[in-house]
Amino acid sequence: MVEGDIEAVDRVLRITTIRVRYELRIPQGKREAAERALATYEQKCPAATSVRGCIAIQTTADIVEE
Repeated sequence: MVEGDIEAVDRVLRITTIRVRYELRIPQGKREAAERALATYEQKCPAATSVRGCIAIQTTADIVEE
């Protein structure tokens, strides 16, 4: 799920925050790898790198091992 905040900055509407929530189902024993991927995805994500420094990105994840 992705949500965002739009605020007036110097009387101009701007997206100021994007919140991303992942709902992941992963195989048993893969939690560490999934958490590592989540911790570093912004460095390789084209959308995240395009707005870095302009829009705050907050990421959370609900991880279920199956």
